[in-house]
Amino acid sequence: MPRTYTVEFEAQTIASASGDYDIFEFDAATDKPIELVALQLGQSSELGDAAEEQLRIRIIRGHTTSANGTSTTPRPVSPADAAAGFTAEVIGSTIASAGTAVNLMSDTFNVRAGFQWGPVPHGMGFWTSGSDLLTVRLMAAVADDLTLSGTAMLIEYP
Repeated sequence: MPRTYTVEFEAQTIASASGDYDIFEFDAATDKPIELVALQLGQSSELGDAAEEQLRIRIIRGHTTSANGTSTTPRPVSPADAAAGFTAEVIGSTIASAGTAVNLMSDTFNVRAGFQWGPVPHGMGFWTSGSDLLTVRLMAAVADDLTLSGTAMLIEYP
């Protein structure tokens, strides 16, 4: 039976002029595909008109070398579910690389409004399995330091 997990981080600094960031990185366990079904990002430091900017974001599958993010534990939505088999990292300032990357979604969001995608029905999200990483990447340097929080929801299949 598929199980649903969240991966979240709170109040992490994204430094200005630092380039791309892998906001989330997911690595599926052997023979347990994962599906990203929802994503939300918000920030709490850039609130004035002068600080407003559009940020580019992309969901990518296919890198095989992990970024330098902070490992975090996926949390089961149901308290009765087992620990996740997949691993997750957040806020990598050195991005994932190698492999054959495929861009699955590209979008922009207003830094003051945040970003929300999903939840989508089972089977309609972004999948990975095997050795291909699934990453959510901030595609360019931010103009000013910002304090970002986010949550991703994933389904792990047996």
